[in-house]
Amino acid sequence: MKTQVISYHYNREQVKPGILHIGVGNFHRAHEEFFTNKLLENATQQNWGICGAMLLPSDEHLYKALQKQGNEYTLTVCGRDGKDEAYRIGSLVELIWGIENPEAVIAKITDKNIRIITLTITEGGYNLEKATGEFMLDDESIKHDIQNPGAPKTVFGFVAEGLRRRKAAENGPITILSCDNLQHNGNTARKAFTSFVRTQDVELATWMEQNVTFPNSMVDRITPATRPDDIIRLNEKNGTDDEAPVYCEDFIQWVIEDNFIAGRPAWEKVGAEFTDDVTAYENMKLSLLNASHTLLSYPSFLSGYRKVDDAMHDERIARLVRAFMDIDITPYVPAPGNTDLDLYKQTLIERFGNRSVSDQIARLCFDGISKFPVYVMPNLSKMIRDHADLIRVSYLIAAYRHYLKYKTDDKGTSFDVAEPWMTPEDEAVIGSNDPMDFLALSAFQSIDLKAAEKFVKLYLEMTDAIKEKGAMAVLESIL
Repeated sequence: MKTQVISYHYNREQVKPGILHIGVGNFHRAHEEFFTNKLLENATQQNWGICGAMLLPSDEHLYKALQKQGNEYTLTVCGRDGKDEAYRIGSLVELIWGIENPEAVIAKITDKNIRIITLTITEGGYNLEKATGEFMLDDESIKHDIQNPGAPKTVFGFVAEGLRRRKAAENGPITILSCDNLQHNGNTARKAFTSFVRTQDVELATWMEQNVTFPNSMVDRITPATRPDDIIRLNEKNGTDDEAPVYCEDFIQWVIEDNFIAGRPAWEKVGAEFTDDVTAYENMKLSLLNASHTLLSYPSFLSGYRKVDDAMHDERIARLVRAFMDIDITPYVPAPGNTDLDLYKQTLIERFGNRSVSDQIARLCFDGISKFPVYVMPNLSKMIRDHADLIRVSYLIAAYRHYLKYKTDDKGTSFDVAEPWMTPEDEAVIGSNDPMDFLALSAFQSIDLKAAEKFVKLYLEMTDAIKEKGAMAVLESIL
């Protein structure tokens, strides 16, 4: 049975772009465009259409596909109940490819009608050194843009030149809103853009202090990559001929710090939440969603699972995740705003098990060295302080060691490990046959784990047991 595509009802020709979005990928098209598409039905909000800007050579295929269909596309929202809804999205009213027309991107940033620049450029796109948090000025593309302001290659060069011309034309202030999935994303964006501009143009940096705001936001919606077979599947299901369809889960969240210097869309009318401080929301998401992803990833992978939904349909893994949320995390996560924490946790369990938007466990295992310090260690520190139950976290860290050291699952299948930030020191402690050495891994450096006797005892028992019996057998013993 075909899914009926729900179309928008606003007159697209009357919509004017008030937002320039840089980085028109799948997540943006399932998240900000979805909210904005709904909002444009409101006749008072039609100055908030989106002009998309793509800056990379790799964007060519998507750019041409969207251009061919007037920048419209279908978004299939996959319900946890197995029922899907498909939407025709019309909020992307203009699209520019910077490789083809760099001047048009700069002109949009200059344009007084553009009052917000939104970004999905990935965490790495902010060009901050991982260890120090400092902006990396020695990058070759950055060096080029500092020396050639009128011919930019990077997002920083484009924005700086656009703001310079905006200042000269007295076209007013502007907001830069990061929509990337990272903690305090507005602070990250401010650090990156102001560092670049301060190096290139001190006068412009001073102007930015008074005329550009960088709100923090928290975003959430699982949006898988659309593979060629997905395009065929979605078109058959929806009765469409869309070269750039997107699909996503039915859950969506957007919490935004209300700090817009030049006005903003009324996104709260369509489900976004504005607040003075997003920190509590970020903490909830990092501690419950992201930490639970990390918890389930390594034991599930070692047990032979490769897809998150398959793992979550194993009652043993589902029980592990729920116990972790309830016993280990909830005492340290106050519910922000009007959040029903029990409902939020139950929703997470359902989301992880959603068959229609299956995620790869390998993706969750990727770059644990970056994830543990943010998702796991802050709460573990409090748990050790409070003499809390450490059995599930001890199990996780023992499973992580086994995953990194032996690179073989319980079924004897070997696999590759992807840890881009692993240091030679990390490799040495992973290679050691003494499991105590592993506790010096750079990912754990915020806590002296070797000094936590209760943790050490459990961890050593777990490492031996996983090696002897396998990850799933050990999990069964601790449930």
